[in-house]
Amino acid sequence: MWRCAILFTCVSLFFSCEEYPVLKDETTNLKKPGHFPSIEFPEGNEPTKLRIELGRMLFYDNRLSADNSTNCSSCHVLSSAFTDGKKISAGLSSRSGKRNAPTLTNLAWMPYFMMEGGVPTLELQALAPLHDSLEMGFNMMLAIDKLRKDEKLVALARAAYQRDTIDPYVVTRALAAFQRSFISGDSRYDRFTFQDMKNQLNEQEILGMNLFFSDRTNCSTCHSGVFFSDFGFHNIGLYEFYTDNGRERVTYKLEDIGKFKTPTLRNVELTAPYMHDGSIATLEEVVEFYNSGGHPHANRDSLMQPLALNETEKKDIVAFLKSLTDWNFVQNKALLPLEE
Repeated sequence: MWRCAILFTCVSLFFSCEEYPVLKDETTNLKKPGHFPSIEFPEGNEPTKLRIELGRMLFYDNRLSADNSTNCSSCHVLSSAFTDGKKISAGLSSRSGKRNAPTLTNLAWMPYFMMEGGVPTLELQALAPLHDSLEMGFNMMLAIDKLRKDEKLVALARAAYQRDTIDPYVVTRALAAFQRSFISGDSRYDRFTFQDMKNQLNEQEILGMNLFFSDRTNCSTCHSGVFFSDFGFHNIGLYEFYTDNGRERVTYKLEDIGKFKTPTLRNVELTAPYMHDGSIATLEEVVEFYNSGGHPHANRDSLMQPLALNETEKKDIVAFLKSLTDWNFVQNKALLPLEE
C-alpha cells in the first residue's frame, strides 16, 4: 500500500509543474491473494504504474459524460464494493437506467461482461456506459476532444501507451488496466479457509458456511470457486414474466429468457439491493426467496427447489455471507480519486 502511495504522490508532483516532464513508466505486478489463479493480461495492456494511474483519473472524470455531470464512480462507489445502493442506477440528468449496478470486484478474471454476457473484454466494456443514452449519454470521439485539452492526461497517455495523444485506444485500455486492480480476496472467510486462521469465523458463520456448501442447498453449485461464481447464466425464477429478457438479448434463444450471469457473492453484505433489477432489498429476503424455490417459469433452473430451511438456518447463511466482506478492499485509498 505504501508503495502505491509513493507512486501517486510522485505523479502528483510531476503534474504540479508548469511544464510537464517526460514521464517514465514501469511494469508492475497486481497484488493478488495466493489462493487466486494467475491473471492473463491482454497483449498490449499488461499492467504498468502509469496505465493504472491514467485509468484511475479517467474512472473519476466527468468529462466522459455529455454534460460533465457523471463518471464511472457515479454508479460504482468503492465503499459499497463499487455499487451504488440504488435499485436502478441513475445516469445522465438523473435519468433512470435499466438495471441495478453490479459490483466491480475481481474483474481481471471475468470471461465476459454485462449481466447477459454481451461484452467479451474489459477493454470493450467501457464503451457501453459511455454511449448509453441513460448512462453517460455521450460519444467517444466527442469525449476525446475534451480530454485532449488536458495536458496531464496527454502526457500520461504518451508515457503509458506510446501514443501521440489520448485517443479511444488509450481510454478503453487505461480504464481496463485500473479496473483490473480491483482485487478482493481478504475476507474473514478467506483467512479462515486459506490461511488457517480458525478464530475468524464464529459458530453461527461456520454453520452457515456448511449449509452454503452442502448438497442440501446447492448454493455453491452456481456460486462456486474462489470468485463465488460459475460465470454461467441461470434463470432463478425471479418472475413468471420477465420485462428484461437477460441472456436472450444476446442469443435470441427463447430458452435464455430470464437468464442472467451468476454474480459474485464477495462483499455481498455491501451491495444491496439485489438481483438484476434491485427488486430484493436485503440479504435476509434473498435467502427467503431461494428458500421458497422461486416462481414458476419454463426456463427456471432445475436447481431452484424449495429448501425447507428453518429460521435459524436462514440466519446462519446470512451470517456466513457477511463473512465474505473484504473491509481492506472497500477502504483502499489507491482505488479512490487522486487527492489534489
